[in-house]
Amino acid sequence: MSAPLWTVEAMAKAMGAGKHGALPSGITGLSIDTRTIAPGEAFFAIKGDARDGHEFVEAALKKNAGLAVVAAGKRNEFPKDAPLLVVPDVLEGLIALARASRARSKARFVGVTGSVGKTGTKEALRLALSKEGETHASAASYNNHWGVPLSLARCPESARYAVLEMGMNHAGEIAPLTKLVRPHVAIITTIEPVHLEFFPSVEAIADAKAEIFQGIEPGGAAVINRDNPHFARLEKQAKGANVGRIVSFGENAKADARLIKFALQPGSSTVQARILGHDVTYKLGAPGRHVVQNSLAVLAAATLAGADLAISALALAELAPPSGRGARQTLDVPGGQALLIDESYNANPASMRAALALLGQAPIGPRGRRIAVLGEMLELGPRGAELHSGLAAAITGNAVDLVFCAGPLYRGLWEALPSSRKGGYADTSASLEAEVLGAVRAGDAVMIKGSLGSKMGPIVKALVRQFSSHGDRPAAAAQG
Repeated sequence: MSAPLWTVEAMAKAMGAGKHGALPSGITGLSIDTRTIAPGEAFFAIKGDARDGHEFVEAALKKNAGLAVVAAGKRNEFPKDAPLLVVPDVLEGLIALARASRARSKARFVGVTGSVGKTGTKEALRLALSKEGETHASAASYNNHWGVPLSLARCPESARYAVLEMGMNHAGEIAPLTKLVRPHVAIITTIEPVHLEFFPSVEAIADAKAEIFQGIEPGGAAVINRDNPHFARLEKQAKGANVGRIVSFGENAKADARLIKFALQPGSSTVQARILGHDVTYKLGAPGRHVVQNSLAVLAAATLAGADLAISALALAELAPPSGRGARQTLDVPGGQALLIDESYNANPASMRAALALLGQAPIGPRGRRIAVLGEMLELGPRGAELHSGLAAAITGNAVDLVFCAGPLYRGLWEALPSSRKGGYADTSASLEAEVLGAVRAGDAVMIKGSLGSKMGPIVKALVRQFSSHGDRPAAAAQG
């Protein structure tokens, strides 16, 4: 039997918790969601924006959770014999456990942030590092004030590497996260106009992302995009935080991880690069120019963390786009097949342009069309309509044949499109769904993308429901 993730004694000590009921000797994992909790895990009753986790403690214990962590003020709501660890505040208890996890760990830690590409870069690092030893990484996009502590507290003591994603939409949010994680290497993928609703400028976004440097371990390294116009600002911030080593990546001739040559294919890419003085040629299993760029940061960070460059580069051939971030499926439609590219998880101007570029590379059948189904990009503030209209060049430049738009912010773009490119417009994604389903035909490639709040995911699910799917990443072009 494998060792527990935590002994209950160690958990209680780390959190300053009181012990109640018949507690197990150890727990196998940590959960905040009764829908996915596994037997033997500890359930943390965190109070969220919409629901209080204490409402689900009974359900967690019925699913054979090993114990529940609850607030002292809620203790009397549960049976006296319930297996509980009682703390003054559940989130603070989780943070304390995360701090204890970092203190006991001998792993090399990599922190990842940036306006675009955090999760994909984190997953590529997980893949590369896991070839050399046990690697722990954030689940999904657990990158906020509760996601980072949860991910860190889940790190097994035996892990050799750990990769933690850190996100924000306000200034001051990354600083406490990076000081908790204390990464040996920190990556900023890029700086783009994202969350402008909460920031006065893109420069302010750069400063907020640069908070990740504040937690870097002495002698550690910062990995920064040299091709981004905010490189000098980030470099200055890293120096101000006394970061031991600053490593740049990109096509720039001065980049420490430099892109020499690349070739984009519909489902993959080949790359020639010079990483920290070493020439390497490798294949990327996921397509896209942005994936090529971020692979430089991945290989630089992996090398800085102590991994073998050749092994890490070889591993990237197995890279696959995560669900909602470029995952591909074949749809059986009348008369043949169509390709579905699912980019529905989130969107901002930079990632939308990257997704349209991917669509431009996508294979289509003889009578097929490249179809973009676009949901609103949220949190862009007063420039929202302007930034949506600004996608016109990416649509024409990538030979997109048909465009569907959901949301009022797209009104300007929709009116500017030539009639031959107009697929459909609606104020909501739900109102657009039937039109999209009715439009897809054999040979098409369909890309669906929008911010999470624009609810584009249901259109993806509707397409998959209506047209049976054959695997996640088809090797051949759509047939028509």
